[in-house]
Amino acid sequence: MKPWVIVLIVVAVVIIALIVVLYFLGKKAQKKQAEQQEILEANKQTVSMLIIDKKRMKLKDAGLPQAVVDQTPKAMRGSKLPIIKAKVGPQILSLICDEKIFESVPVKKEVKAVVSGLYVLDVKGLHGRIEAPPAKKKSRFRRALEAAQEKAGAKPIK
Repeated sequence: MKPWVIVLIVVAVVIIALIVVLYFLGKKAQKKQAEQQEILEANKQTVSMLIIDKKRMKLKDAGLPQAVVDQTPKAMRGSKLPIIKAKVGPQILSLICDEKIFESVPVKKEVKAVVSGLYVLDVKGLHGRIEAPPAKKKSRFRRALEAAQEKAGAKPIK
């Protein structure tokens, strides 16, 4: 057998083993996320709050309680999270926002928020409606691609 064939077989075996390991790690992470989502759903409550500010900040700079910072994995402490500063009753709190709703959270408005601990799951306007976030401007490439697809009669990609 030629040496390049042996190298090719070894590389293929390593890649297959890596794919199998990633598959099982992904399933384990999915189960863990489902359990965490159940806990959030069980502990959620609706609160009226005034949103003061929203930013993406590092966990240690966000002003969260030290117990929260200590419980997070060391790898996550440097990453930026969507943080909301809000006045809930007489207190001003820093809350972690769900990534899906962060763009739609209005600043300097009173909202009804669904909160689970320090985690904001959803917001609804208390006085009036919440405006949708502005649509992102399309890049030149995206516009050119859509124009080409329109000429060809193909279905546009979203």
